[in-house]
Amino acid sequence: MATKIRKGDEVLVIAGDHKGNKGKILQILSSKNRVIVEGINMIKKHEKKTQDNPQGKIVEREASIHLSNVKRLDKTNSP
Repeated sequence: MATKIRKGDEVLVIAGDHKGNKGKILQILSSKNRVIVEGINMIKKHEKKTQDNPQGKIVEREASIHLSNVKRLDKTNSP
């Protein structure tokens, strides 16, 4: 029986570079079968110059990972 993963659930990354890390689901991209997990798979994104930010900057944010690479953690039997 597969359990549904929802926004706000605590998950464990079970595959890939961030294997063994835990985080909270921030967003689910159901059309692509991917999720964005808080603090996992951080990338650097360049922002253009604007009136609010005349210099531009580099922002670090989360990128998505595939749904099959995460496992929902239960409150009762977390590893």
